[in-house]
Amino acid sequence: MIAITLVDRVGSGLWASVSVLYFTYVSGLSMAEVGTLAAVSGAVGIAGAPLGGRIADRVPLTRLLPALQLLRAVASFALLTTDHYPLLLAFSAVGSLGDRAASVLTKLYATRVAGPDRVRYQAVNRTAANAGWALGGLAAAAALALGTTAVYRWLLAGDALTFVAAALLVLTCAEPPSASRVAATSKDAPRALKPASPWRDRSYLAYVATETVLSLDDTVFKVGLPLWIAHSDDVPHGLAPLLLVLNNVMVVALQVPLARFGTTTETARRLLIPLAAAFALGGLAMAFSATGGTATAICLVTASAVAFTLAEMLHATVSWELSVALAPETAQGAYLGVHGLAQSTQRGIGPIAVTAAIATGPLGWTAFGATIALTCGIQHRLVRDRLRRIALSVAPVTVSEH
Repeated sequence: MIAITLVDRVGSGLWASVSVLYFTYVSGLSMAEVGTLAAVSGAVGIAGAPLGGRIADRVPLTRLLPALQLLRAVASFALLTTDHYPLLLAFSAVGSLGDRAASVLTKLYATRVAGPDRVRYQAVNRTAANAGWALGGLAAAAALALGTTAVYRWLLAGDALTFVAAALLVLTCAEPPSASRVAATSKDAPRALKPASPWRDRSYLAYVATETVLSLDDTVFKVGLPLWIAHSDDVPHGLAPLLLVLNNVMVVALQVPLARFGTTTETARRLLIPLAAAFALGGLAMAFSATGGTATAICLVTASAVAFTLAEMLHATVSWELSVALAPETAQGAYLGVHGLAQSTQRGIGPIAVTAAIATGPLGWTAFGATIALTCGIQHRLVRDRLRRIALSVAPVTVSEH
């Protein structure tokens, strides 16, 4: 599955780097049309996580994942066939739906196959994903030097072909054991083993709501830092891509070593404290970067990037463990699908939150970091209370004396 993630993300790196340019220069869309297309496809993609997770409790992952990868491939190839806006909108939405569903199912596969080592497995998987993004991005940058419409089309075709390759690779994988699928398909299973519904689980839904806020680190690097630098008189614009490289290098180098600090539910919960500190420091560094000269601003923006990258890696470790540990084994797919809504939702609200912080200036960035830090504290308490309820719900075992 690690190799599959690498191949998948190479394709994503190819397309993410040129998607806006493709729709602008090849399809001839206006800026407003490109923005609407991205918003609509993102909104449709939100449904992919819970839908994919729910189906995965009933269907083998090694059959469902290839189907989703082929759906993404068909959607990408379909974009090459038309410049008609409604069709581009529809094909992009289908691709987004498949992307979000495949992301959740990849995590579910790791959860099932790795067992108690799931945090380390996911860390290695994420390292492979970042390496894939970097390779795809570099390939796209090199190809774009030619600047022809044919190059854009070949990059999109390359993206589609990586999904086909990923589908074929999944077919070679063994199906991991699944308590949720056994419970969902067995007519003789006890009522207590029937899959629970995450939509009726208020404490888990509250946890997912906090996860939406904690996932905003993703938007910081995609929107926040580049936009802040673009509107700064003291920071050279060339720093923006360098900070993205720094983020990528840090994740590849440190994600796996950091994973060992969150290998149990309790240690993962404790990581929420340093995570809160990292978010708060990132916001403060950005705020103070507007108060000094060029050298000070560069140092503080770089320090902020380091802090937010650390927050990104810590949150990934915490999230991998808690999202699974708080879900019942008989409904892991459904629960992880609902958990996937956090990442999907933040893609919609994240740019708004970050733009508001930038518009408000130093005070906005301070409030941004402090709000996420406070949310870490809220999640810390939510998880503690839920774990206590789970412990109390386990019937005590009595050993009779002879």
